[in-house]
Amino acid sequence: MFYKASSVKKVAFVASKKVGNAVYRNRAKRLLKAHFINYCDNLKSGQYIFVAKPPIINSDFKIIDNNFKKIYSKLHLL
Repeated sequence: MFYKASSVKKVAFVASKKVGNAVYRNRAKRLLKAHFINYCDNLKSGQYIFVAKPPIINSDFKIIDNNFKKIYSKLHLL
């Protein structure tokens, strides 16, 4: 995840071909979007870029959620 402070909240989701074919890339982006939607009301304004990595395809939803919590708290975005 990349973050840049800004007055407007903007979001981008990216998955390269290293993640897999189009089906896996779209699934990875949908997973990232689902987790972002859970926290978007509590996040600070800014520009967010989420980059999907190959392990996201085999990860459990709960594990990904815990990783999001760690990242957000580490960056003081909540």
